Amino acid sequence: MSDAHLTERSFEGGREPVELTEEPIQLSTRDSGGDPDDRSEGWSRRRKIGWTVALVVGLAGAGVLGVGGWRIAQQKDTQLTSPEKVAGLTRDDSERAKSTADYLRSGLAADIELDRSFGTVYRDAADDKRSVLVFGGTTLLWQPERDLDSLFRLMSDDTGAVSGLREVPAGDLGGVMKCGNTSGEGGDFPVCGWADHGSVVMAMFPGRSVDDAGGLLRNLRADMQSRG
Repeated sequence: MSDAHLTERSFEGGREPVELTEEPIQLSTRDSGGDPDDRSEGWSRRRKIGWTVALVVGLAGAGVLGVGGWRIAQQKDTQLTSPEKVAGLTRDDSERAKSTADYLRSGLAADIELDRSFGTVYRDAADDKRSVLVFGGTTLLWQPERDLDSLFRLMSDDTGAVSGLREVPAGDLGGVMKCGNTSGEGGDFPVCGWADHGSVVMAMFPGRSVDDAGGLLRNLRADMQSRG
């Protein structure tokens, strides 16, 4: 059978068949509105802006990581000592004081894994009732504030709620320092602590105000803490 009837057949409505050529078919009927080179330049400019924004955001994120990494490197190698005299106080080496300090040190070490731990009682020559109990240790802490808050919560479970907990200036050594009030046999007294990426320390301050306790802890820390 011949195919002539297919090529000679007229289309309904008198429409002419579409001629296929080697030229590309333009699918959009909208006017391009400008020279192709201009459009290409516009897209290129948008790409540059996009890459610039991405680069700025990336650099900002890298900056945050860089600052955090530098802080960890600076603070992680921390040493803590218990000088005989510190901040106007004298270390109490009596058996009773050592037993109390060791009890506090052991309790802290059971709650947080430390590389080294210590506990010390410092006596105030003006008033034995104002002795300061200091205990803590060294280890690498990724989130110092979180760990310090955890210790305050644990202390609340053991001794009664720590109320009015607030952040106080940490001093030149950085990190975070907080103070609050708790209850004991002699009534309410301040409890304070500091934490950085290399150490965490708690202290009890009977017979003092929270503001006095925060200032005294900064002085104690300045004499007790060093970094390698």
